Parts: sequence; structure tokens; C-alpha cells
Amino acid sequence: MLSIVRPPQIIKNFYKDFVWTLPADNNKIYLTFDDGPVPGPTEFVLDQLKQFSAKGTFFCVGNNVKKNRGLYQRILDEGHTTGNHTFNHVNGWMSNSETYLHEVEQAASLIDSKLFRPPYGRIRKQQAQSLLKNYKIIMWDVLTYDFNVKVSPAQCLKNVTENTRPGSIIVFHDSVKAFKNLEYALPRSLEFFKKKNFQLMSLL
Repeated sequence: MLSIVRPPQIIKNFYKDFVWTLPADNNKIYLTFDDGPVPGPTEFVLDQLKQFSAKGTFFCVGNNVKKNRGLYQRILDEGHTTGNHTFNHVNGWMSNSETYLHEVEQAASLIDSKLFRPPYGRIRKQQAQSLLKNYKIIMWDVLTYDFNVKVSPAQCLKNVTENTRPGSIIVFHDSVKAFKNLEYALPRSLEFFKKKNFQLMSLL
């Protein structure tokens, strides 16, 4: 099974208006969590971040925010940042631009953020051009593959620890599907990062 943990440079160059990494200063890395807020997984993430004095950015699905407003508010209250991940986690390649942009607008009514991440990393050029007028499109440098049931918890951890470098944007998922891998890999990753003196930051 081929799992591309770090996107090839040619893809980053082609989508050069998207944010893939940040400057590698002061040993900073950026933890991001997609698809929540979801009771159980999101609470686990927040507890772990608090334990390790880490900050993260949660790319939230609007419908999950609507169903779990208290949990969304906890993310903000604990000093983390949020981003828009559409209202129903739609695939841009499978959606026309009008539908896709409406999904983003729906989510924006609940998520006050100028950060956007396309679900599945899939977005059409026309959709991106429209969104870049008002949003930073945030991609990633390290994909944990916690969402893939064929990836073991140990491999998920290895994906993170062997590929992260200063300036990396790392993607975990605070979802039920990913929880087995998340539960194993996140606390061990945080411990690893702390020992390496990484600063664990949220995106602004």
C-alpha cells in the first residue's frame, strides 16, 4: 500500500498559492485536526493538548459544529484556533463551484475563521481561485494516515515522528473512524515533540 506522508514538491509548486509549510524558525510545528468537533475524539485531543501545553488548529465541519456547539466553544476557550472544512465535508472534485462555495458559506456562518482546508485535499482550480480572495487555503506537510484502517497505530506514529521537521503542518483527524490510531499516536507524538523541544503551535 502506497501512503504518501509528505506531498511531493512538484505538487506544492503547482499549488503554490496554498500553504503547505510555514517558516522553520524557533523549532515551531503546527498541529491540525480535521473533521470535528465530535464527542469523544475531540475531547480526547483537547485533553492531550492541555496535558502537553500544546496548541492546535481544528478544521471543523460546519454540521458537526451545529450539532456540538459546546464542544466547539471549548476549542476556542482553551486557546486553539479553528478553520473552515465545509458544512458537509464535500469533495471539491465531485462538486460544482456553486455548490462547493455554498458549503463553505454555510460553514462560515458557524466558524469565524479565514483559514480553509479542502476535505480530502481535493479542490478545483475555480473553487480555489474564489476562496483565495477571502481565505488562506491550508494544506499539510505531514499526513498521519490515522483515518486509514489499514494503517496500524504504530505506523501512524512513525509517519509523524519520522517526517516532521521545523515548520511542518501535521494533519490528525478527531473523528470516530480515526480514533484507534489517534488515541495511540497523538500522546506519543506530543511526548516525542516535547523531548525534541519543538514548539507546538496553532495556525493564525
